[in-house]
Amino acid sequence: MDEYDPQKNVALMLDEWGTWWDTEPGTNPGHLYQQNTLRDAFVASLSFDIFHKYTDRLKMANIAQIVNVLQSMILTSGKNMVLTPTYYVFKMYNVHQDATYIPLELNCDMMDVRDNRRIPMVSATASKDPNGKIHISMSNVDADNAQEVTINLSGTKAKKAVGEILTSTNLTDYNSFENPDNVKPVPFKEVKINKDILKIKLPAKSIVTIELQ
Repeated sequence: MDEYDPQKNVALMLDEWGTWWDTEPGTNPGHLYQQNTLRDAFVASLSFDIFHKYTDRLKMANIAQIVNVLQSMILTSGKNMVLTPTYYVFKMYNVHQDATYIPLELNCDMMDVRDNRRIPMVSATASKDPNGKIHISMSNVDADNAQEVTINLSGTKAKKAVGEILTSTNLTDYNSFENPDNVKPVPFKEVKINKDILKIKLPAKSIVTIELQ
């Protein structure tokens, strides 16, 4: 699109992104009802990082779908409702909405995947909101090992950082009607700032959003 529309007069819309797994046993296959795990949360966070990078062109992206279908944010059963790990990623990333994208240069360990490809262990995105607050979201896709992250904060005047983390014991963990809070964000304190250098230790299979103060 940049080749034929360098002025970016035409926007790109991405419809119905998300995971599509086998339906839950005992449910109507045509209703596409599937459970939502921590792994799905990573699909959301990694997708958001990509979407955020290209917001100069990408103006809309719709998950498929919001309630009870495919990678849902909410699951219901009668009068009961449960929030999925994907819902919490949406909540953690909403600080980037209506904010100014901040480009990141990220150097980290790499992971070997299929077809002789390699992907970074850590994905991240950052923004500055209308009040001047800077938020950074990071995902450690390493299922077994923590990752050390160092960020140069020169020019930000940040003295401390607060945040929250979404993780669990297993990538297959999910929230059920019997245990609705099994996978949900909790405060994250493994952040240190010293002389404009921010250091973070991201636990294995974790998604973190921090606010610089």
